[in-house]
Amino acid sequence: MDFRVVWSPEAIEDVEAIADYIAKDSQHYARAVVLKLLEAARDIRDYPKAGRVVPELADDAVREQFVYSYRLIYEVRERDVVIVAVIHGKRQLDSLPGGGSQ
Repeated sequence: MDFRVVWSPEAIEDVEAIADYIAKDSQHYARAVVLKLLEAARDIRDYPKAGRVVPELADDAVREQFVYSYRLIYEVRERDVVIVAVIHGKRQLDSLPGGGSQ
């Protein structure tokens, strides 16, 4: 069963900030990172449980995939996969943006 992938406003802001930061040094690499993030998000719809559980949250519904040095963090819901954040791999996630699991 294919899931619908939905981007939270916070995750979109994260990607825009990442692209802006990388573009200061390389427009080409910024585009490549964004395209890879979008590709990873599309792939999640087929296998949403393939990502690992986010260790800081220990919630089976909240998972992540690494894309380059970034963590693409998403929440698996009934028929949707919600991309909730995209953060640097060294950064810890204290809670889900927007107030947590729904």
